[in-house]
Amino acid sequence: MNTADLLPKNVTKTRERFPAKLTGSLTMKSKRYTEEQIIGFLKAHESGAKVSDLVRQHGFSEQSFYRWKSRYGGMEVSEAKRLRDLEAENARLKKLLAVAELDKAMLKDVVSKKW
Repeated sequence: MNTADLLPKNVTKTRERFPAKLTGSLTMKSKRYTEEQIIGFLKAHESGAKVSDLVRQHGFSEQSFYRWKSRYGGMEVSEAKRLRDLEAENARLKKLLAVAELDKAMLKDVVSKKW
């Protein structure tokens, strides 16, 4: 039994009109690697593995590898986690500062108006 026999007729016609590449999803699924995995890739490269081999084995691009190398190069896993925590805290503090600045500007506008 063929899988085309199980599908409705309009689906098989659609597959006949369009190539198989176009009937699937048109966007690539993005993978999210943890800091531990990224640092593992970088350590493997430092120990002698070629970038092209790592790219092929793990399914990321060379551009991603070199971006990770510039960001996480020379770090340990604990340092990378600390960096992530500090970046999250920095983003939270920036939001608080922006809200405070808006409040300050609003109060200045209220005070400066002549009633």
